Amino acid sequence: MIRRLSKSIREYKRDSILSPVFVTGEVVLEVLIPFLMSFLIDNGINKGDMNVILKLGVILVVAAMLSLLCGALAGRFAARASAGYARNLRQDMFARVQEFSFSNIDKFSTSSIVTRLTTDVTNIQNAYQMIIRTAVRSPIMLIFSLVMAFTVNAKLALVFLAVIPVLGAGLFFIAAKAHPIFERVFRRYDHLNNVVQENVRGIRVVKSFVREEHEKEKFDGVSESIFRDFSKAEKLLAFNAPLMQFSMYACMLLFSWFGAKLIVSSSMSEGQLVSLISYSMQILMSLMMLSMVFVMIIISRASAERITELLEEEPNLHSPENAIHTVKNGDVAFEDVSFSYAGDPDKLCLRDINLTIRSGQTIGILGGTGSSKSSLVQLIPRLYDVTKGTVKVGGVDVRCYDLEALREEVAMVLQKNVLFSGTIKENLRWGNESATNEELVRACKLAQADDFIRSFPDGYDTYIEQGGTNVSGGQKQRLCIARALLKKPKILILDDSTSAVDTHTDALVRKAFLEEIPDTTKLIIAQRISSIQDADKIVILDGGAIVAMGTHDELLKNSAIYQEVYDSQQKGGTDDAGTK
Repeated sequence: MIRRLSKSIREYKRDSILSPVFVTGEVVLEVLIPFLMSFLIDNGINKGDMNVILKLGVILVVAAMLSLLCGALAGRFAARASAGYARNLRQDMFARVQEFSFSNIDKFSTSSIVTRLTTDVTNIQNAYQMIIRTAVRSPIMLIFSLVMAFTVNAKLALVFLAVIPVLGAGLFFIAAKAHPIFERVFRRYDHLNNVVQENVRGIRVVKSFVREEHEKEKFDGVSESIFRDFSKAEKLLAFNAPLMQFSMYACMLLFSWFGAKLIVSSSMSEGQLVSLISYSMQILMSLMMLSMVFVMIIISRASAERITELLEEEPNLHSPENAIHTVKNGDVAFEDVSFSYAGDPDKLCLRDINLTIRSGQTIGILGGTGSSKSSLVQLIPRLYDVTKGTVKVGGVDVRCYDLEALREEVAMVLQKNVLFSGTIKENLRWGNESATNEELVRACKLAQADDFIRSFPDGYDTYIEQGGTNVSGGQKQRLCIARALLKKPKILILDDSTSAVDTHTDALVRKAFLEEIPDTTKLIIAQRISSIQDADKIVILDGGAIVAMGTHDELLKNSAIYQEVYDSQQKGGTDDAGTK
């Protein structure tokens, strides 16, 4: 885990090294100051020697200023290193997520990924800063101060050796009890983020059903569980401060008691006692800081494990060695294809699919909810790999292609259309970054989107809100179709992508496809038979298997399912009759 996380330090190694270097300098100077103070008291103040007082006073001032400078530089480098490390960690995680296949993303919920990129990284950033500064300073201070304390008076310094085991046992107990709680807390954070995302994304539904109170109760329940766990963990961690205070004051009392006796018996000077008390403060403060680092590491350990889990997740779809980078044409063939999202042959959602599509053909796909229509088309751009059989594009197994090259030739307009915040032009250019304004207009005309875009005051420069909330469902669908057309793909897949437009607009879109992109293979998943009745071939899925296939006229004669759907829609049934 540490080795994996340390890879994100990269260009901040220099800052990460310089911070401990300056911390060491700061500690050395701080440890020398009590020793110089002891010498000043015994040889200057007690003897009334002004030359010694002035000389040592100047040395003390210089040492203090140098210690301050080293501390400031250490803090600067530590802050830069930790902030840069956190930035690299976020970039590495985000880049890793972009490499994930759909099945990898299914493993991590959206809210969990967001929590790992934000809260967990912040915890690691804070811990890293403490490690390269405080965790370096405290042990060095502890060792140097102990050495100096034993140098001043070995017998009295033995007090420290009695206190350290007590502290060690107490800290071990706290860590063992607190870590499992923090692991549970961060899992609850994932759930909390999921509740918030669901609520904000579906706020219109919440308000239309007057479910605000229900949502508040759901949020309060998750928030309360986080509060209880955090309170329990903080109560355990709260024992840290009293334990440190007890040790500190015990040492002070023991030093004062035994020190006074040694001074009375002339076995120790006043300056030595003062320096020992100073060293005791340094030792105990270093232990206090170590305990703070310890607490931070307990909290961040759970975050580190979650981040490492995401970084080590291996994408299960890869481009092969010597991958093919050119897709010859839009031919598509399914040969004995079976598919399971879990990769389990006993839990198939597609079974024994055999389907051949020639380049330029239009294929309609019809079926009820759960018949795996979307699953079928997602195998073409290799968003998932088949469990059994072969999917070929351009006569080549899709697993032989470079993933990017394959997906550049397959444009998908998914069931859940997504527009990003930005202008209409910016959204359209997702299909082709270098598309000219004329190409944008042409694609929008094909998708029947040009007229409504021009009706906006800012036209193609109209700003789209996050999620496309300021355009209608039908407008959003047409913009997504235009965006897909800009790719100039060899295969175009429309996954129920005209369900929100009227039948006249739907017909115009299909007509434009027929006339303007005749060489592009078109697969259309639809609920309305009118959307696919002119297709070269219509495929009917039921239970993950092809139960009928043919033209509109052939299916009216031979398929009871198709006849039932057609009759229900012809008689004024809802558009989705027979498909729900």
